Amino acid sequence: EAVAAACEGAEYVVHMASIAGVDTVLKNPVPTMEISLEGTMNVLRASVAQPDIKRFIDFSTSEVFGSYAFRVREADVTSLGAVGEARWTYAVSKLATEHLAHNYYKQYGLPSVGIRPFNIYGPGQVGEGAVHAFVVRALRGDPIDIHNEGDQIRSWCFIDDIVDGVLMALENDAAIGESFNIGNPRSTVTIYQLARLIVNLAESDSEIRFVPWDFPDVELRIPDVKKAEQLLGFRAHVDLEDGLLQTLDWYRTQMK
Repeated sequence: EAVAAACEGAEYVVHMASIAGVDTVLKNPVPTMEISLEGTMNVLRASVAQPDIKRFIDFSTSEVFGSYAFRVREADVTSLGAVGEARWTYAVSKLATEHLAHNYYKQYGLPSVGIRPFNIYGPGQVGEGAVHAFVVRALRGDPIDIHNEGDQIRSWCFIDDIVDGVLMALENDAAIGESFNIGNPRSTVTIYQLARLIVNLAESDSEIRFVPWDFPDVELRIPDVKKAEQLLGFRAHVDLEDGLLQTLDWYRTQMK
């Protein structure tokens, strides 16, 4: 009832609600799937009932590409981990919601779009993300822990660029019925390099510590964003160092 009331009269719906963060998912695999699956069904039902609905955006995840994702395209086969590994419950549930949203378009005509964001960061971030954790610790001078050797590779996309991509998907009819990778392949580093860069930019004396991590992890994740470039005109503009400087400035104001 609350979801139906929130969607009443809506022309544009952007559905992002879910449990996120690896540590939280590992501790709460069942709620992770329940909130994603049941929540998305509720929002889809409420949205398709709106007579003037122009767009439904479903936020998926880059995790649908699995452990090794090098220049992955939207049409590439999704790859998920073994059944029983709680690490993959988030990705599995998000992939299911992509199928739900896409088939609401095919069967009921709901103008849906899937967004697969790749490692968002920036001012206002909360939760368990690496940039958030590293920045807070660097500004406090606390040790920064990274898993194993810190050689996991990620492409980082600044929040402003993600927002631009979503707005393009909302405004461009070519987006309807499609899924898009939204990310910045130019801002690709290892987790260790990310921690070192943040420490340097923050002029911090934080120690970087390597800690064992025995759970499954994503070793490599770099998007191909040509589809978003061609259909939406999307291109990320904020490089990693510039984005981290803006992020550090914001956190400094919050931690005074």
